[in-house]
Order: sequence, then C-alpha cells, then structure tokens
Amino acid sequence: MCLAIPGKVLEIQQDAQGVRMGRTNFGGVVKQVCLEYTPEVQCGDYVLVHVGFALSKVDEDEAERTYQALEAMKQLGELDTPEFEASDAAQSGGSP
Repeated sequence: MCLAIPGKVLEIQQDAQGVRMGRTNFGGVVKQVCLEYTPEVQCGDYVLVHVGFALSKVDEDEAERTYQALEAMKQLGELDTPEFEASDAAQSGGSP
C-alpha cells in the first residue's frame, strides 16, 4: 500500500542543484525530503510525504491523527531503515 506519511520539517536548505530540501522528522526517524512542490512550507510545519516528496502542508492535529491511524495499522515500521553491519558485508563478500 502506498501512503503519504506526515513529517515535521526541521531544517530547510538547497542541494547542489538548487532543489529545495528539508530534514524532516517522521516520529523519530529523520530523512531528507524534497520540498519543491510545497514552496510555502517553513521550518516547524508538517508535510505529507510520499516517496521522498512533500505533497502538501498539514496541521499538527491532522499529522497526529495520521500517525495514530498508521500505528494502529502497523505501517510505521516501513520508515525504519535496516542497519547494515560489517559482519553482513563479510558474509556477503562485500566490504564494510
């Protein structure tokens, strides 16, 4: 299932190509998000994000309700990025 996840924008900057990006907190997981489609967004705002792109601004109450619904559906685990350990690389023949 494809969902848009709410996140709080912590910091806004431009990448090397001039694309507006934001460090965004998703319930404790911080990721970079493209903010090009939401030029009105400022630090502290909540945005709905799908595949790394902020699609719209939402208020804090709506973000909280969405987190609660996603938690009830056990969908928030998709935000976690598996840790890659050196022992995994050694077993697969790769380098750390």
